[in-house]
Amino acid sequence: MQMRVVSGHLNGVVVLQPGVSEDERGFFLEAFRADQFRDLGLPDSFLQDNHSRSQKGVLRGLHFQWQPPMAKLMRVTLGSAFLVAVDIRKGSPTLGRWFGIEASAGNKLQVFAPAGFARGFCALSDWAEVQYKCTAIYNPEAEAGILWSDPALGISWPVREPIMSMKDRQARTLEQWLASPESDSFTFQSLK
Repeated sequence: MQMRVVSGHLNGVVVLQPGVSEDERGFFLEAFRADQFRDLGLPDSFLQDNHSRSQKGVLRGLHFQWQPPMAKLMRVTLGSAFLVAVDIRKGSPTLGRWFGIEASAGNKLQVFAPAGFARGFCALSDWAEVQYKCTAIYNPEAEAGILWSDPALGISWPVREPIMSMKDRQARTLEQWLASPESDSFTFQSLK
C-alpha cells in the first residue's frame, strides 16, 4: 500500500492519501511509514504524537513552535475537521497565505505542514478527533499562536463563533508576530 501526494500548497504543505485496504470487516492503512515519507521528500522522524478530541464548533490554533522548529502531520480519526496551515516564514513568497481542507475519518486525508507554518483546526462533526505527529518535542517557552480571525489572513473558517481557549482568543496577529525578534527563527531560506 503506497502513500501518495494528493496536492501541494504554499511551498511546503502537502495533502497525503494513504493506501487503504478495505473489505466487509473494516479497513487497514499505514498512516506513516518512514521509507515512503523519505521517498516523498518528507520528514521520516517524528518525536511526539498528539491526540485531540473536540466537540463541534471548537477551534484550536493557529499554533506553532520556533525552538526547536516543529513540523506536523495531521489527520482526523473520528468525525471531520477543517485543517488549516498558514505560512509565517519571513521572506516566503506565500507569507500570510493559508491553506485549508476538510479531512475526515471517512476520506482519510492527512496534511503535512512544515516548520514555519501556524496550524489549527475546527471540529465540524459532533465530535472530532485529530491526531498529529510532530518533528520536535513540545517546548512551552518557544510556542505561540496567530489570531484565528486576523483580517490580514482572511481565513474562511466554517464557523462564525467558535468555542476557543482564552489563549487562542488572545493570540497575536501575523503583523505582531513578524515584528517580534522570535520571528527571525522562521525565514523562508532557513526552513526550506
